[in-house]
Amino acid sequence: MIRVVLPYHLRILADIAGEVQVEVEGPVSQQAVLDALEARYPMLRGTIRDQVTQQRRPMIRFFAGGQDLSHEPPDAPLPEAVALGAERFVVVGAISGG
Repeated sequence: MIRVVLPYHLRILADIAGEVQVEVEGPVSQQAVLDALEARYPMLRGTIRDQVTQQRRPMIRFFAGGQDLSHEPPDAPLPEAVALGAERFVVVGAISGG
């Protein structure tokens, strides 16, 4: 089971309390985790990544094991600790402004 933490506004949208656990078949990558998350919570489609291009939304970041994985290729393997469920895959809504 992959443990996923979502930002507050996405948890409200999907009616989720706390972290989510999703099952991923095959290699564990950002793409595989997000595919499983969107399959389980269809209302999240288009909120984390574009529905057509599947690219990460500009104000969304991904973290795992204390590393920013936002600019890694979507099909790159996630850290082993995430695949084993020891670490969480964290989706963060970024903030900008002045």
